[in-house]
Amino acid sequence: MRVSADLLKEAAIRILKGLKAGDEEARVVADALVRADARGIDTHGVHLLTLMAERVAAGMIRIPTEVRLISDDAATALLDGGNGLGQLAARQAMNISIEKAKTYGLGCCLLRNTNNIGILSLYSLQAARERMVGIVMSNAAASMSPWGGAQAMLGTNPISIALPGGKEPPVALDMSSTVVARGKIRRAMRLKEALPQGWALDAEGEPTTDATRALKGTLVPVGGPKGYGLALAVDLLAGLISGSKYGPNINSFHELKGPTGVGVFTMAIDIARFLPYEGFEVLAQSYLASIKSSKKARGVTRIYLPGEIEFEKEKASFLEGIEINPALAEKLNQLLAGMGSPIKLEE
Repeated sequence: MRVSADLLKEAAIRILKGLKAGDEEARVVADALVRADARGIDTHGVHLLTLMAERVAAGMIRIPTEVRLISDDAATALLDGGNGLGQLAARQAMNISIEKAKTYGLGCCLLRNTNNIGILSLYSLQAARERMVGIVMSNAAASMSPWGGAQAMLGTNPISIALPGGKEPPVALDMSSTVVARGKIRRAMRLKEALPQGWALDAEGEPTTDATRALKGTLVPVGGPKGYGLALAVDLLAGLISGSKYGPNINSFHELKGPTGVGVFTMAIDIARFLPYEGFEVLAQSYLASIKSSKKARGVTRIYLPGEIEFEKEKASFLEGIEINPALAEKLNQLLAGMGSPIKLEE
């Protein structure tokens, strides 16, 4: 079913406020969730509201979110997310990185003790909109084994890098260190769908297309040992250095086993410190245009830049409505009704 973006956001805000989120917190988190769905990344969208409600009921997340400044020294800062909503804390971390970059040319703010922050490109794009390079990394609950292993030691540990595109949309790389995010395995299990070959391994380290066996096993790193190396680097930067949890110590947001302890790395780099911004725009636009117009392989009609598909999907979703699974809409309607809200998700 398709739901208007305004209605979906209003429903998310009401649910978040029902979970005791403050007005600004509810607005920021709802926007992050709705944009994820609008961009076609429903694993990080409004379905997380049901998990948030479960964690609140179990006393495993703190709302309203209280972010504390632990240290602030020139171009660096460290925040504690207070085991609250990650979307709010990550936004604050990137805002600090941006403000420091305006003064020092670059800024780096790490965040510890938070939860799932959703799609990382939301935060890297904060910097791109300020004529900067945005870099974001986050660790996650263990779902990948070291290359050659069969025990989950590392998370999907995503990374996002965004740069302004001049007159074109920003270039926004947003990828996990595994072939797919674990949310897609859970989605396949809910829908009783088989997994494509090469996505996952079972508990014995053997390839599997069964989502249930995959959740008991591990995900395949992107690029084999390169993906494993990338995941480890992200874990060291976002988790270990920030003083947050790392490796197999992180709890899954999808399981009621205690605070997750996610760590986040954010950085903003002021492009104008290296070349005049207008000159960068000219060079970037020419380079990106040459990529898109380069020779195509047989059967390919268009070459996309990183983030371009999601940008176009988001634009269409805000015009035509956002696709929501009817079963999820019913769960959200139940939450809304339980909170005494007159809002109801309807097509």
